[in-house]
Amino acid sequence: MNNLNDPPNWNILPNRRDPGGDGSRWNYALLVPMLGLAAFRWIWTRECQKEIEKEKEEYYRKESALQKDLEGKYRDIITENRRAVAHLEVELEKERNRTLSYREALVSQSRKLVEERKLLEQEQEKLEQEKQVLLHSGAEGTLYQSCLAKEEEWQQKANILLKEFEEGLKERQDIYCSLVVPRSQRLEIEKNLLVKAATNPVAMGLHVESGLQDIFKHDNYCGSVLNRTRSQNGKLMWLYLRYWELAVELQKYKRVEKAMLGKR
Repeated sequence: MNNLNDPPNWNILPNRRDPGGDGSRWNYALLVPMLGLAAFRWIWTRECQKEIEKEKEEYYRKESALQKDLEGKYRDIITENRRAVAHLEVELEKERNRTLSYREALVSQSRKLVEERKLLEQEQEKLEQEKQVLLHSGAEGTLYQSCLAKEEEWQQKANILLKEFEEGLKERQDIYCSLVVPRSQRLEIEKNLLVKAATNPVAMGLHVESGLQDIFKHDNYCGSVLNRTRSQNGKLMWLYLRYWELAVELQKYKRVEKAMLGKR
């Protein structure tokens, strides 16, 4: 029977029966590769650790540079936006002041026209009274009627001219309020109206040209978006048209008076 306390000669134990000691040589043969593998693994791990640390440092360096670059760009954008906002605020204030000055000029001009209209109405009423007196004065009445008939023809021509200006102004204001009609068409109409006002004797006598320039500069009123009627656009232009009508009426009686004085 085998004695378990006395095992046979295995590789894991030295052969006590063999004076050569082959079991010890086998143990050293296994130990050397294991030590070499361990040393290689330690060296490889150390080198990998160095590479990892190096990559980490490079990553942190790039990240820091990128962060600084982004912060610089962010500050530049903020600064530029602040400059743009400040510039827009200045321009907005300029436009607000310009609009306010236009509004004040329009109100002032409107008041002036209303006052002149009242004066013209008063003069018209005075001339109407003189007219009634002349109608009942015999020969003077006949002369007055003759001169009045002649000047009424002049008044009719003047009113036709004013009607042409009215249609031109309505068309001009309609284009001004339009979102699709090109600006060049409005400028062409304004040019033609100014030429007519500067060359027509009746218009020159009524000082239509200066009134047109005032309208083109200050009358920026437009009706509602759904407006389909030209007469709803503009404000200053209608005051001037009424003013010119009264001026024609007044000039008619002054021309009658001048004609009668010249025939006496």
